[in-house]
Amino acid sequence: MDLQHKFLNIILLPLTFILLLLFMPPFLLLKFLFSLKRYVFMENVVGKVALITGASSGIGEHVAYEYAKRGARLVLVARRDDRLQAVANKARKIGSPEVIVVAADVSKVEDCKRFVEEAVNHFGQLDHLVNNAGVTKPRSFEKVTQFSDFASLMDINFWGSVYSAHYAVPHLRKNKGKIVVISSTGAWLANPRLSFYNASKAALISFFETLRIEFGPDIGVTIVTPGLIDSEMTQGKFLPQAAWVPAETAEGCAKAILDSTCSGDMYLTEPSWMKVFYWIKVLCPEVLEWCSHSMFANRPQSTKKNS
Repeated sequence: MDLQHKFLNIILLPLTFILLLLFMPPFLLLKFLFSLKRYVFMENVVGKVALITGASSGIGEHVAYEYAKRGARLVLVARRDDRLQAVANKARKIGSPEVIVVAADVSKVEDCKRFVEEAVNHFGQLDHLVNNAGVTKPRSFEKVTQFSDFASLMDINFWGSVYSAHYAVPHLRKNKGKIVVISSTGAWLANPRLSFYNASKAALISFFETLRIEFGPDIGVTIVTPGLIDSEMTQGKFLPQAAWVPAETAEGCAKAILDSTCSGDMYLTEPSWMKVFYWIKVLCPEVLEWCSHSMFANRPQSTKKNS
């Protein structure tokens, strides 16, 4: 057995490299042609039903507006009913034929079951589920005193998406619907003081990649990894910590998300230039970690929520 592993260690990497050199050019050409076809025949969401969690502000709010502009019917979910009503009113004005709001906490499994049931009972169908609700609590790991605070972060960021998907999947499957997962570049671009947040977003990617394999063509899954987005979550003390990174508007990010979803993309990183850091991490992780530690490790701390 050890000899087999030694043989594979020696031969597999160079063999794979050679095969990739032969395989990648035609694969990339085909991928480009298929992406072009998907863009030309982009899904029309007029009259379709989209359920959006964390829709009271930030990315979720502007994703709701993008769906509204394209004529979709909306189910808006968040904890703050007053903010939801304001978002719903604007969504109606800019084009959504019908909007309902459901005040709910995604960290509670019974609430997730309830808002999916309300959506289906009201509209009779569910076409898109946008798992957007999330919170962030920047803090150095050594200064954590109450781990229950970060258990609630995982409940919202990870389990909230799991619960919502569990109850939505039977209805999405009927219409070959789609799940949009709002993760973060933090899932693969580790920043100090965001260890729990980054872990929750990495868990989302792994979980929904697995589900995508299980679903096959029945349900599309688009995994979004936004960079720094100018939103309620990143305001205050958090945004100055990353002042060197230009923040994208929530409006621009939302438009890219819906375009990518309707094109059937598997992944979206927005802004796309953030992908550079992924490749730096793969090729020279020591450099990226040193830079990250130097820029962020001694900055002030903050706690922000978005739901």
